[in-house]
Amino acid sequence: MSPAPLTERVAAKRGRGKLRLPCTVAMQYVGKGRTLVTRSMMAQPDSDYKEDASLKEDLKFYFMNPCEKYRARRQIPWKLGLQILKIVMVTTQLILFGLSNQLVVSFKEENTVAFKHLFLKNYSGVDEDDYSCSVYTQQDVYDSMFFAINQYRQLKNISLGILGYEQDEDDLSGLQICKQQYRKSKMLPSNDTLNIDSTIETECIILEPQVLAVKEMDDLKNSSFFSLEFYRLIEVELSFKLKGIDLQTIHARELPDCYEFQNTITFNNKAHSGKMKIFFDTDADIEECKDLNISGSIQKNTQYILVFDGFVIVSCFASLILCTRSIVLALKLQKRFVNFFLKKYKRHVCSADRLEFINGWYVLVIISDMMTIIGSIMKMEIKAKNLTSYDVCSILLGTSTLFVWVGVIRYLGYFQTYNVLILTMQASLPKVLRFCCCAGMIYLGYTFCGWIVLGPYHEKFEDLNTVAECLFSLVNGDDMFATFAQIQQKSTLVWLFSRLYLYSFISLFIYMILSLFIALITDSYDTIKKYQQNGFPVTDLHEFLKECGNEEYSIGPQTSMSLCCCRRWKSDDDLVLID
Repeated sequence: MSPAPLTERVAAKRGRGKLRLPCTVAMQYVGKGRTLVTRSMMAQPDSDYKEDASLKEDLKFYFMNPCEKYRARRQIPWKLGLQILKIVMVTTQLILFGLSNQLVVSFKEENTVAFKHLFLKNYSGVDEDDYSCSVYTQQDVYDSMFFAINQYRQLKNISLGILGYEQDEDDLSGLQICKQQYRKSKMLPSNDTLNIDSTIETECIILEPQVLAVKEMDDLKNSSFFSLEFYRLIEVELSFKLKGIDLQTIHARELPDCYEFQNTITFNNKAHSGKMKIFFDTDADIEECKDLNISGSIQKNTQYILVFDGFVIVSCFASLILCTRSIVLALKLQKRFVNFFLKKYKRHVCSADRLEFINGWYVLVIISDMMTIIGSIMKMEIKAKNLTSYDVCSILLGTSTLFVWVGVIRYLGYFQTYNVLILTMQASLPKVLRFCCCAGMIYLGYTFCGWIVLGPYHEKFEDLNTVAECLFSLVNGDDMFATFAQIQQKSTLVWLFSRLYLYSFISLFIYMILSLFIALITDSYDTIKKYQQNGFPVTDLHEFLKECGNEEYSIGPQTSMSLCCCRRWKSDDDLVLID
């Protein structure tokens, strides 16, 4: 019997047009009346070959993308579909929460502005630097203090907002006034005489609303507490709490929020420079409204949003389970490959090949899912008015949505045109980090130098944080002229130093360091482009998978179960043909 007819009959029995063998299998025909055997059978035992073929098959399937897995085994890409659904749901949830959070932020900001106009005398509407306003005479200090007290006393008659006094369980908490001053001392600037005890004394009084309502302002002015000795006065602080209700949420079909405003007015005289700065600070805390009774469709709308948040949690929990399962299976496959490589080739797998099994995108999805689940639970509590941590919830939901959208790049990476960005970032990241560490040392040196030398003469160099922000703006070519022009010319030496400092920094970072930074990324991009044209460097893992590069997965005959069941043709590795 000739070899050709024998092969055709075997292929016919398999129901295919030709006999398909794995890439590691080569059929050798020994002659008529002899046995046809495989090279793998001659090279290794049957059990070892099966282990080798099974590992190669699992490795090849693991490194397929969802579309290839579907074509190979008709395996539905559940994770891909779930991620697409999750993107839509998480983004919708974030938009709804953002609209609700926007109402909270606007209500706090508008109340802060209203309080400043209510309690600060002659407030212009614009803060002076980091403080609200300032006074320069003793009479202005008294007028500003009693103006705030009087406004607090008649708040309900003059305020446009829904405000009320803080009420404790026993009584109303009122307006607390504290003054800090040095102990009695003598100061005679005319003859440079100073005798002072630096021990700080604090004295406070509390003015309750019901007492202020019946008390005349002249009686307060004549009180010994308000006889201030400005040469030893450090600061005067007025603090009081107010209640408020945000009714604009009703128009957004949400339950209203109740607020507690902790307001503090500070007359700062620490410098004793003749200018007393007035600081106004308010801290708003959202509290659960008591005896809340609102009719209409608001309650039903809240329930719908809570149900939607529940679906988001379920979808993220399912995604978390699937991705965790994939990582666990990948680690098991990695262990199999490492042990097989050590057993067969007597050497260890390199770290780069080990990392190939750890899918960073799955790790990113897991972190995103955990943050979304925690943030969604907090959002549901906030929606039900049982929790008021808007900032923490915003950070969790915002960061998780960022990670979700960044994860979309993974699916774009399956296309060679879009994959260049991901590969370039991966290749350039280690070099960029090392370069930034070196450049950061120079940057910190300029930061400290600018702060200590130019701080007294330039507002952008007053503190370390401002200096770092200013220098970063200069690196990006922003606000250069203003930085040069705002330096005070009180000291010629400092002015000359500022020119040398700024010119050297801009020249060094823009013309040299920034150019080298871009060159590193460009070099990585060129390298990736060459790899895509000529082939990427081959590692042990890639070489191992190459041996099975021509093996194909095929679907069996179509049946009623073909949508959910698929199989691969059995391997022909151990096939023996006998004439």
